[in-house]
Amino acid sequence: MKVFKFGGASVKDAASVKNVGTILSMFPDEKICVVVSAMGKTTNLLEKVTEAWVNQDVAVLELLSGIEQFHRSIAEELNDSGKLLIKQIMNEIRQLLQSAPPSYYDAAYDLIVSRGELLSTAIVSEYLNQSGIPNQMLDARKVIVTNEANRNARVSWKETTSRIVAAFDDSNPEQEALITITQGFIGSSVSGQPVTLGREGSDYSAAVFAFALDAGQMIIWKDVPGVFNADPRYFKDVVKLDRISYRDAIELAYFGASVIHPKTIQPLQNKNIPLYVKSFTDPGAEGTLIHQSTDAKSQIPSFISKPGQVLVSISPKDFSFVAEDGLHTIFGLLSHMGISINMMQNSAISFSICVDDHPDKIKRLFTALSGDFNVKYNRNLELVTIRYYNKKVIDKIVNKRAVLLEQKSRLTVQMVVEME
Repeated sequence: MKVFKFGGASVKDAASVKNVGTILSMFPDEKICVVVSAMGKTTNLLEKVTEAWVNQDVAVLELLSGIEQFHRSIAEELNDSGKLLIKQIMNEIRQLLQSAPPSYYDAAYDLIVSRGELLSTAIVSEYLNQSGIPNQMLDARKVIVTNEANRNARVSWKETTSRIVAAFDDSNPEQEALITITQGFIGSSVSGQPVTLGREGSDYSAAVFAFALDAGQMIIWKDVPGVFNADPRYFKDVVKLDRISYRDAIELAYFGASVIHPKTIQPLQNKNIPLYVKSFTDPGAEGTLIHQSTDAKSQIPSFISKPGQVLVSISPKDFSFVAEDGLHTIFGLLSHMGISINMMQNSAISFSICVDDHPDKIKRLFTALSGDFNVKYNRNLELVTIRYYNKKVIDKIVNKRAVLLEQKSRLTVQMVVEME
């Protein structure tokens, strides 16, 4: 069993969908679970629909019509593949929009945004069947079971594994073809409500399927030839990494590398499943292998730049130590507000955190902290993470910018610096 994941860029138009068929035809007589993301920028557009619904904006139906037309045009280029399902899914969304949105925004988000992957798989699955690549479509919401958290639901591993194994059992009458098409990013809570697994979470979905199915390998098909030691959009002279360890991959992903979702690695590492990142435009190329520890030759300095950061310094108003009870309060607020810490450091009377700058969340955090703490902050910052660092690489990346916070371990250095 192999698990393939095709992201939004790899199914962004009719030509891309045809390319999915070309890639799958390279693996005849193999059982493959294919996890598909929403097409192109559909998730972004559905987020706008959600915002318009919550704000009761009259433009909501116009936004939805644009999404429908985008998918219909792709379907028409592919012999009307998925056209009936597109209509059905769009009608379901329109019915939702006629009702009052949930009071909790994240619940409204999951009701709407979770439909993007259903649209893409409707088109991909029917096109493949019409093209002589038989497959069945599996609704991920029936097998990915989570807690009740919206927008970042936590997978219930025992129940999810049981359901996936049953869905792929050869004795299952619905399991006729070798290829199964399913959705990334989405699932259902234990109460049956639609949920999403976190932005860009289709990689993670694929890893969940790979774990449950004891897959021989997982391949993420991207618009790049593999994993680089830096983002080629922002850095020159980048190097493709032929092999990297699970640990290096999860470190780089956690601190902002966009090639792999941070939660993807853990399920694969737990069952020693190799992960390949390959180019969907050059599927015969080797790509990057992510597996067990690699030798020193592969330890090339890798650096991640994460802009849009805010550095927050928190200190008790009574000049007391930042003790465990104070940290408990701070961490509780961060968890409640859905704010993830990218870097933290404490002294006797101050606790500093570097977080993504979401103005609404940051404002609520400051308000909640203001009763017991003094809060200072700096905006327009960048978090730089360098794995296998040396002084030359640090000097090159920092480039004389002010460093507001720095932490070093044996293999990794992190710095909060001013934006260039």
